[in-house]
Amino acid sequence: MSYQKRTALALASGLAGAVVLMAAPAAHATVVDVNYKCKTPIGDKAAVSPIDIKSVKSGGGYKLTMSFQKGVSSSPVELGKGAMNPSAVVKVGGADPGQVQVTGAANSAAIPANSPIKISDLSGTYTPKKSGKVDFTAGVLTIKALGTTTTCTPSNNPGPSLSLDVTAPGGSASGGGSASGGGQSTPDGGSSLPKTGPLDSAVALGTLGGTVLLSGAAGVLWLTRRGQRATG
Repeated sequence: MSYQKRTALALASGLAGAVVLMAAPAAHATVVDVNYKCKTPIGDKAAVSPIDIKSVKSGGGYKLTMSFQKGVSSSPVELGKGAMNPSAVVKVGGADPGQVQVTGAANSAAIPANSPIKISDLSGTYTPKKSGKVDFTAGVLTIKALGTTTTCTPSNNPGPSLSLDVTAPGGSASGGGSASGGGQSTPDGGSSLPKTGPLDSAVALGTLGGTVLLSGAAGVLWLTRRGQRATG
């Protein structure tokens, strides 16, 4: 195999690797324990549930899914199938502060009296107004059942369950590095560069590798033309 062909194959392989690195998702999700204080028709109750929030790009927005890994309240009487309807607020912080309402299906099976109420996955759509890094944190949970309303409020100031680089419709994402998770914040203003994590380093490496390989392609072209001139 000629030198030019070997170099071209190396170029193609390296560029493919760089593209894979550049395509890595700029998101970070973590399960966060949320200590809910609930106001119920029969008095105050408290429970801790690990909360997970995931996102999927959907058109110009992002579909959020909030999952509860433990029950957060109970009922003194049995709740028949379809008797309990949950909803919650997901707080949005960072570049585009606000909140997202998420809702879920009613209970698919009867819930025995005095047993933990398992909340179904809650979902809603978030459409950013600004591009940049945002985070999503569990907010107030509302449970409606048998004509009553139970309100559960996080009392332990939980950190974000999801951090994400978002792009507003018609705009472009700012930054471009991976989002940090678990309540970490990015300093505002100033001329200092943001700290980078492993994913940032990988993306930077992919970019650098692509630049070097492109330079190599120019070198191959120069060598080829030089050889043609020499034999012409």
